[in-house]
Amino acid sequence: MESLLQALSVYVAAALAPMSQPVDIVFAGDAMQHSAQIEAARTPQGTYDYSECFAAVKPYVSAADYAVVNLETPLGGRPYAGYPCFCSPDSYAEALRDAGFDMFLTANNHTLDRRDRGLRRTISVLDSLGVDHIGTYSHDSCRVKQLPFIKDIKGYKIGFLNYTYGTNGITPGREVVVDYIDTLKMARDIAMTRDAGAELLVVAIHWGDEYRLLPNQAQKRIARFLLDHKVDVVMGGHPHVIQPMELNAAQNDTLNRQLVVYSLGNFISNMKTRDTRGGVMVKVSFKRSLDGRPYIAGASYAPVFTVPAGAGHNFRLVNAVDTLHSSPWEYHRRQFLQSAKAIFDKHNKNVPIDSIKP
Repeated sequence: MESLLQALSVYVAAALAPMSQPVDIVFAGDAMQHSAQIEAARTPQGTYDYSECFAAVKPYVSAADYAVVNLETPLGGRPYAGYPCFCSPDSYAEALRDAGFDMFLTANNHTLDRRDRGLRRTISVLDSLGVDHIGTYSHDSCRVKQLPFIKDIKGYKIGFLNYTYGTNGITPGREVVVDYIDTLKMARDIAMTRDAGAELLVVAIHWGDEYRLLPNQAQKRIARFLLDHKVDVVMGGHPHVIQPMELNAAQNDTLNRQLVVYSLGNFISNMKTRDTRGGVMVKVSFKRSLDGRPYIAGASYAPVFTVPAGAGHNFRLVNAVDTLHSSPWEYHRRQFLQSAKAIFDKHNKNVPIDSIKP
């Protein structure tokens, strides 16, 4: 009788639960902007056109219910500059938006490259483009107003937080706010976001050692801290190379899966070593159980490769799995993909390559 009542309660809860479709969120890595990228985008009229850069991946990004990218450059106005202190044309962010990205992460080590003014202007430009953004704030009162950030995506209430390990030794002024990695602060933010009604929680975090294909001990400790605080998705960036992904759950406990992606690698850049020439987009799929509980139904990765500018074309992202016929960059594409797959095949847990190509 007791089992019958339990089954009946599940059925009633399912009938009363709000109907919702599965949700897919795509995460992309570090959107860099080196000097060569700025020059390649400059038109004879003195404007900057980045539309070609993302044309090949736009269908994949746009097909997601929500897409997130790390904007690793301020939009600080002229003069524009690449490494070491970045500053990009506003049209770069516009092209990312037009490619389908809904949220821009701004807590990274380059967010203060144009100091406080650049941070404020970046926020203003992103606001004018109508995109979501978290990680930096013009004033503490703006952070208080904007957080907790909870997005209703097809009936799923998903909270987002964003933190960085540092800002290259540049300290923010007295008013602007950068969300640095601080376990006490993160614990408060997590609790605040949950208390405000977030059913699922994503923490995007800028961390780790540059150019290392495996996470360091600090990353592992922070990841464990976040998982222990019931964060559903930990999405990492900064190393400029890919690092492994783990979709963990107790045996047969699909409703309590948690995902850690240690590094998405570069989304687009002018970096030239084997492992920095590309990265991955990660798709995370959410569903609801019969009793209405949201959970991670699965995750997959889609590798991308940056083809540098050449005669007649700008920098452009391509599917790293596809052969670049008659291209001088085919050898580099193949080397990048082989290295990335070697890491993923050995270290990934329950995160396969996406069967749907970008």
